[in-house]
Amino acid sequence: MSLVNILNIQVLDNPAPFTNQFQFEITFECNAELKDDLEWKMIYVGSAESSEYDQVLDSIMVGPIPVGVNKFIFSADAPKIELLPQKDLLDITVVLLSCLYNDKEFVRVGYYVHNEYIDPELVENPPAQVVVSKLQRSILADKPKVTRYTIDWTNPQNDPLLTEAQMAEQQQQQQQQDTMME
Repeated sequence: MSLVNILNIQVLDNPAPFTNQFQFEITFECNAELKDDLEWKMIYVGSAESSEYDQVLDSIMVGPIPVGVNKFIFSADAPKIELLPQKDLLDITVVLLSCLYNDKEFVRVGYYVHNEYIDPELVENPPAQVVVSKLQRSILADKPKVTRYTIDWTNPQNDPLLTEAQMAEQQQQQQQQDTMME
């Protein structure tokens, strides 16, 4: 059982110019006292062909976490254009929000991101070199992909062998990987 559950994630400033910050309002519930902080990461997938273009936009520590419902805004700068393949700038990609406890990821939320020109002339006749200042980023906010992972909340330094019940639970969670967050 997870001690931290995401209740809601609201995408702010959407749609937005490509160069604007990503902003997410994250509401989560903590069911028991945590000895350590949570680490949140925001990752921009730069290319479907290779993870070498993925960029960690930001990584923050959140804590101490009181028991109950908590909320914060996670903001990060847009990806560095010079590190992205030009051919993948005008395409659909993904932004990931990942939460870890003691370096163990227990939840990942992915959103599809569509980068496009909104100027009809540029849509009809796209220039050879992408004009980043004319790009708009739209995050498909109502269809996140949520993946949950089982971790040992009480003894995070140990990585014990999974019991049969834990393995069955983990398999069930993997099968629910495409569950939509409401």
